[in-house]
Amino acid sequence: MKKRPLQHSILQSILNELPREEILNLLFPGRHMALLSARRAALIISRVRLIAMLFAILTALFILPDLAMLPWPLSGRLGVARTIASIAFWILAFSFHGSNRMRDAYLSLGFLFAIPTALFLVSNTLLAQAGLDGLPVNFSTAIKTSYSFLPLLMVAGLSMFPLTALEGAAIAALALAAQLLALMTTTAALSLGTVFSTSGLMLLIAMVATLAAMSQLGFMITLVQTALRDKLTDCYSRASGVELLDIQFIIASRSKVPLAIAFIDLDNFKSVNDTFGHDAGDRVLINAAENIRTTLRTGDMLARWGGEEFILIMPNTRCLDAVLAIERLRANGLGVRPDNKPMTASIGIAERIEDNAADWKAMVEMADQRMYQAKQSGKDRAVHACGRR
Repeated sequence: MKKRPLQHSILQSILNELPREEILNLLFPGRHMALLSARRAALIISRVRLIAMLFAILTALFILPDLAMLPWPLSGRLGVARTIASIAFWILAFSFHGSNRMRDAYLSLGFLFAIPTALFLVSNTLLAQAGLDGLPVNFSTAIKTSYSFLPLLMVAGLSMFPLTALEGAAIAALALAAQLLALMTTTAALSLGTVFSTSGLMLLIAMVATLAAMSQLGFMITLVQTALRDKLTDCYSRASGVELLDIQFIIASRSKVPLAIAFIDLDNFKSVNDTFGHDAGDRVLINAAENIRTTLRTGDMLARWGGEEFILIMPNTRCLDAVLAIERLRANGLGVRPDNKPMTASIGIAERIEDNAADWKAMVEMADQRMYQAKQSGKDRAVHACGRR
């Protein structure tokens, strides 16, 4: 029987232990939930800005060794290139502040890797044109090799970010392409053997760095999923609901599409706790949340707002469609109380366009007020303003 390689056994063990959904989340970015994408984007951007600031300082400082060790005008030209790169890094360090969009995260990462790539290509072109014939061979080789290691440093930097395998592979491929471009355009500066040997080393470093980036992403997914959920009902927590509302409102406003929410408050829940105890009350909450989730459509999100209150977020849903969804929910029921009577709820519905809401807080306020109107009107009903404007 043929023995499998150790790395194959390790990989197989990992794949068998991880759920398929989690594996896909580590491989491809398109499957991530909005909250995870927002937090990942914010983390990537913050680290890009920090690294850009560090690179801006280091790139400028290396002008001095170039001036001291390299002949003029080569040292001056390299100094100009480094100055431009340092300025570009400073601009990047103060860009994308406060953003949590993946598009901005990709742009910031692109600039972070594009700046040293451009410096790498320019510096190797200048070294090729200069020739460095007047310098000792060992010294000349050391200078050329130090510049050729810049793409390796870039690829190693992948480990600083929570990235998927696809994202890591894309960035590594761009760095490798830059090095191959240097081979085709500056053969005098980089020998064929040097480029191929560093390319192999780059692929190895890229694999290790990408695995480290995926490990960061996996750890982040676990933390986010733990923080997202209400422990009792397994709905989104209130803090997560706030983030979801903020994200969905921004998306709806930019795309000019509707966004509906329903504020759901279980009727007479206090009497359940007072009469049957808090354990019975917890079971009622759990059953109500499960019954609400069974009627959710694809894309709908349920958050426990507090106590017996829930907020149902319905993206790209018109007001009347939201009313129909809530009526289906009411028809299916919210479970039963400990005395076997049906659990009911008072519900207020708000929609971004119909209610001309300025922000998500205004939507929640309107839905909350309508929920109280439902309470005052006899409970077990939904109140909305569809078609009244």
